[in-house]
Amino acid sequence: MSVPSVEERRVEPGEWVAAVRAARGEGYGYFDWLSAVDETDSTDEHGAGLEVVCHLMDVRHGPRTPVRRLLLRTRVPEGRSLGSVTGVFAGAGWHERETHEMFGLRLEGFDDGTGLGLRPLLLPEGFEGTPLRKSFQLASRASKAWPGAKEPGEGEGSATRRAPSRRRLLPPGVPDPSWGPR
Repeated sequence: MSVPSVEERRVEPGEWVAAVRAARGEGYGYFDWLSAVDETDSTDEHGAGLEVVCHLMDVRHGPRTPVRRLLLRTRVPEGRSLGSVTGVFAGAGWHERETHEMFGLRLEGFDDGTGLGLRPLLLPEGFEGTPLRKSFQLASRASKAWPGAKEPGEGEGSATRRAPSRRRLLPPGVPDPSWGPR
């Protein structure tokens, strides 16, 4: 049996919660995941912003019926917020907290049942920034030069020096040539 294709639907940010609710009404009752992609440098027809994606599945099927899968997509412009889908799928709370923390996406109406709102999930207390955004500066790159800044053999005297070669690896269980009788 072949792997079923995924249906994709693009919705406007203002229709996000209604689109997720409508998909659930169509039988997509299994919330799989929700995340974002930083498209703030995008020049496509959807404009710049955060591409938010939600994967849902319809698991009502028989032994010969494939699982239907749906990707809902929306592009949230920089500085705008998106409606939370925790009222449709309670399991979306973890995913929305992660997306808020890693991308800085504000979610209106978030309620995971704790009353604590959008709070840190994965990052240590006091961490500043959104590490999955393209604009985020990694501390290790800010404090010292990236080790891959030069290719082997580049730099002073590279015209007379050859780049080091890699040691040839043998498959597991094959002894190196120095082993055995001579």
